[in-house]
Amino acid sequence: MKAISALSKPMQQYLLITGNYWAFTLTDGALRMLVVLYFYQLGYSPLSIALLFLFYEIFGVVTNLIGGWLGARFGLNKTMNIGLGLQIIALAMLLVPPDLLSVAYVMAAQALSGIAKDLNKMSAKSAVKLLVPAGESGKLYHWVALLTGSKNTLKGFGFFLGGLLLTLLGFTGAIALMASLLALVWLLSLVKLPADLGKAKNKAKFNAIFSKSRAINLLSAARLFLFAARDVWFVVALPVFLAAEFGWSHTWVGGFIAAWIMVYGVMQTLAPKFTSKQNNTTPTSQDAAIWGAILLVVPVTMAMALSTDFSSLWTVIIGLLAFALLFAINSALHSFLIIEMASQDGVSLDVGFYYMANACGRLLGTVLSGWLFQSYGLVACLYVSAIFIALAVVFAAMIKPLKADSSG
Repeated sequence: MKAISALSKPMQQYLLITGNYWAFTLTDGALRMLVVLYFYQLGYSPLSIALLFLFYEIFGVVTNLIGGWLGARFGLNKTMNIGLGLQIIALAMLLVPPDLLSVAYVMAAQALSGIAKDLNKMSAKSAVKLLVPAGESGKLYHWVALLTGSKNTLKGFGFFLGGLLLTLLGFTGAIALMASLLALVWLLSLVKLPADLGKAKNKAKFNAIFSKSRAINLLSAARLFLFAARDVWFVVALPVFLAAEFGWSHTWVGGFIAAWIMVYGVMQTLAPKFTSKQNNTTPTSQDAAIWGAILLVVPVTMAMALSTDFSSLWTVIIGLLAFALLFAINSALHSFLIIEMASQDGVSLDVGFYYMANACGRLLGTVLSGWLFQSYGLVACLYVSAIFIALAVVFAAMIKPLKADSSG
């Protein structure tokens, strides 16, 4: 505690926000795996299990759009704490007797969890902008990369944690433990987060939820297609392909994907090392376009390899590793650019609009992933992924570059 009290006030707040975000992410990943495995054990079909998460994604779109306005109007501390509180309620809803856990009921609980997740994420990422002094873009880039990358690493670990808790404590015991621990984090956050964090000086009007900035609109479009490009082959097509093509068990498939997410998260934290320049300036939108063009090579190469006699297993493993590295860099660049471009006053409005586009991309990719794979196979999913990446590159290239800054 003495070491923490000796840190600067912004650093203390950054650590509190990061810890808050980490705790939420662990429960979010663990809850996802708990629900999948538990309802699979109960005999639910894969389609029924997928439907459990439909509202989780849909409500993410609405929450990011409205949540940004709420953050600017009432403060990021409130939206972050509301997110934590809603997650605790969502967990508590699953503590009812098993015979009451119908698909509709669990969909409602997951919808609440989806709202909670995007309120927490939007608040955490918006808050970082306010904790870094103006002009220190280098420090901002490193802090955003660390926050985002560590979140994804912990989400992957959360998948493992969910399976472990289900084995050790059962579904109800695991949910009760997570709800109790998250409640402690929530109480700490209520006491320690400053009340005026992120609150706009001028009262934000509701119509301000739609960005009027051309640069942010273009970056949001790029983000939408970037994440649609990932999820169009990763969310449904890849797990089913691994099970059907290679005969992998559910445990192997889940573990493999969780490991990929953890590697992806680590790569995000290291993104500043890969994108640093000789003159120590921070990246611009043009760098995002260049790295997007490099990423485009991966799904095209994988699709071509899968159409030949080359090993499908090695194509998937090597392709996934390459995609993890390059997608992590692209995601980190985009995450930095939105925080850098966002207005200092009412930052959550711009960030909320941007992550609304992110949620739209996830939803688009998820829906297309199932339909394309069922109708045309994994190769088609990969080619559509390449098209989406190309669109992301075009939108990023259209953004007027920010003025380079070497501070931090």
